[in-house]
Amino acid sequence: MFELTIWFYMGCIMTIVGSLATVWGSGVNDPIVRTLNTEVSSIGISLILLTYNHMLALLTFVATSVFISLILLRAITRLEEIGSEL
Repeated sequence: MFELTIWFYMGCIMTIVGSLATVWGSGVNDPIVRTLNTEVSSIGISLILLTYNHMLALLTFVATSVFISLILLRAITRLEEIGSEL
């Protein structure tokens, strides 16, 4: 009914793809795309942890989403303050 190995492997794939997109996609000019690249890997980690414990997956997703969003927004505003081209 609910196959956990599918979610585990999907989480591994999303984590790898999201990490590579974050590394190689740093030259993207759109800040929304940068945020989405990092969110893909956090969703992948949450799917991996979902196979072990539901509460652990939920807490990890919320924590990574908040931290990544705060860091990226801070970086974007700093770049705009110094007049750098995004």
